[in-house]
Amino acid sequence: MTIMNLVFDFGGVVFRWAPHEFLQRLLPAQAPDAAAAQRLSNAFFESFGGDWAEFDRGTLAVPALAPRIAARTGLSLADVHRVIAAVPHELQPLPDMVALLDDLRTQGHRLFYLSNMPAPYADHLEAAHPFLSWFEAGVFSGRVQLIKPEPAVFALAERQFGVAGRELLFIDDVQRNVAAALAAGWNALQFENTRQVKSDLQALIKT
Repeated sequence: MTIMNLVFDFGGVVFRWAPHEFLQRLLPAQAPDAAAAQRLSNAFFESFGGDWAEFDRGTLAVPALAPRIAARTGLSLADVHRVIAAVPHELQPLPDMVALLDDLRTQGHRLFYLSNMPAPYADHLEAAHPFLSWFEAGVFSGRVQLIKPEPAVFALAERQFGVAGRELLFIDDVQRNVAAALAAGWNALQFENTRQVKSDLQALIKT
């Protein structure tokens, strides 16, 4: 079967997202080396579970989130707010992926997105990056109060895209999200880098 409908995750796939490197650059005193930065990232973002997942979901706002992060990390509240405010600016497009997206749409593929993203960050990305108009539709978790890898968010995406899961190919850098997509009846592959995903796409889809 020819798969023409491609669904992309954003952070870590279309946009740069390496949280430990980000924290090491932003807070060098608190994250002086890679190991310290990884520990701080794990505590700050809770591996994108816990409080941060509720922020992604849209059920926890910054005024409530920031003190919780400060309490568990030992960071000052000012530093926590600094990190939260800097995240959307850290999410810069990966040029090779933008070029690939352009190629795919030129070839006639339909582009969609499914991203765990708080609504304020989603607003920023839409305002800052005109190429997002290439996507026919998409789901940001913070706007629908559902997050990957929950089955319900894949069902919602199918309805919003108007495409059956078996006709969708999902690209995400997180294995549990790829597994959830497969369990929902979608086609899926895990993103490692642009060269790899381009090769995998060529093997999975016909243009």
